[in-house]
Amino acid sequence: MSETSAPRATDARTSTDSRTVVQRNAVAELLRVSPVADELGRRFVAAGHELHLVGGSVRDALLGRLGNDLDFCTDAHPDQTLAVLKGWAEATWETGREFGTIGARRGGLTLEITTFRAEAYDGVTRNPVVAYGTDLGDDLRRRDFTINAMAVSLPDHEFTDPYGGIADLAAKIIRTPGTPQESFGDDPLRMLRAARFAAQLRFAVHPDVRTAMSTMAADLDRITAERIRDEFTKLLCGADPVAGLRLLVDAGLADRFLPELSGLRLEIDEHAQHKDVYEHTLTVVNNAVRLEDDGCDFVLRMAALMHDIGKPATKAVGPDGRVSFHHHEVVGARLTRHRMKAMRYPKETTAQVAKLVGLHLRFYGYGRGEWTDSAVRRYVTDAGDLLTRLHKLTRSDCTTRNRRKAAGLAADYDALEERIARIQAEEDLARVRPDLDGNAIMELLGVPPGPIVGRAWRHLKELRLEQGPLDRDAAEAELLRWARAEGIGPATD
Repeated sequence: MSETSAPRATDARTSTDSRTVVQRNAVAELLRVSPVADELGRRFVAAGHELHLVGGSVRDALLGRLGNDLDFCTDAHPDQTLAVLKGWAEATWETGREFGTIGARRGGLTLEITTFRAEAYDGVTRNPVVAYGTDLGDDLRRRDFTINAMAVSLPDHEFTDPYGGIADLAAKIIRTPGTPQESFGDDPLRMLRAARFAAQLRFAVHPDVRTAMSTMAADLDRITAERIRDEFTKLLCGADPVAGLRLLVDAGLADRFLPELSGLRLEIDEHAQHKDVYEHTLTVVNNAVRLEDDGCDFVLRMAALMHDIGKPATKAVGPDGRVSFHHHEVVGARLTRHRMKAMRYPKETTAQVAKLVGLHLRFYGYGRGEWTDSAVRRYVTDAGDLLTRLHKLTRSDCTTRNRRKAAGLAADYDALEERIARIQAEEDLARVRPDLDGNAIMELLGVPPGPIVGRAWRHLKELRLEQGPLDRDAAEAELLRWARAEGIGPATD
């Protein structure tokens, strides 16, 4: 692309807007530094086909955040696309062929080239029915939102924006190309995508779109759990996840796949610091985001979101009128496992989130001076490799408006972390093990491998947590004392 080239407007509504000119020039400049796109466009034209940079790639280019993944559409069918790419692409793959998509890699860029298409749901099945479209206009009409319905043709750089996507991008508005009812009827997942873009881009959702999301929320039931999970994960990892979460709850979408979140609105928190547990939860999510070190930590954010979902089931009102939620962390961990399993999250991710939910209250009581070194060891050992996340979750959970109380909790946790660091330095808590291994246990007790060895190992580990490291003689003496009490091994001779 030459340095002087610029996209040519095809939409009179935006052609006179000076901001649009600047943004179009930005697209041209970004394409100029990506010669792969122009080179690919020339190959498609030479083969008698069209090629257009489209959708999220154009949107992100206009926002100044275009990455190394480029999306294209074409009138060429998958076999024809593969023929164009042959001998040029460094690699190709066909995992998206059933949707008309061929993937390729060239010059450090990942390219997805999709045949013009028009896909819709028949109102019964949970997967889209894919049919190829005939031209760029057909393809843009089927896209979810106006900000994703723009294209730059290659290699001539003609800019196409039939639905005012640039104007909506400038206004930071999420709007559908046609009616929201038509768009969401084609693919109900788009309702969840609207909330996801609100979280990712910090854009407002047009009132007509919000209304359609509310009236059509039940249509989300036609979408597979896996597709909902993927969109929700992107939402929670957005720059402003709370904006997306509020939209899900307000529109009734959360009720379709995460009803526990909406249910938190019914509960007043025990400290009366928030109008409900729901508002407290959203504050905790925001706090967790601020404590992240480098990008989205989904496990931490999900734990922050789920940490109090056990409260509705454990609510009790005492004689003095005070509200309590005893053991809500235990119930919450169970509910978290159930919900994440239903959403098809991997077992490991589910286990990590549920464990954090189950541990998030463990810290409270430390400030009263009740914790022994043994309690600190157990705290670290139980958290395992989630200890850093548990630190962040616990700190995030402090949402009191009482400055003195907040400062006191922060100081207590600072003291706990310092104490953990001291004991870790002395005892290497990250690898707490009994002072005798399985082989030593079998030799001393004269027993073969089996359940007895496991019981002895667990006893010695508990002793290690309670008392700290023992020397060899003390550990052996304790094992023999335990064996005598249990009637095991040579200690009974």
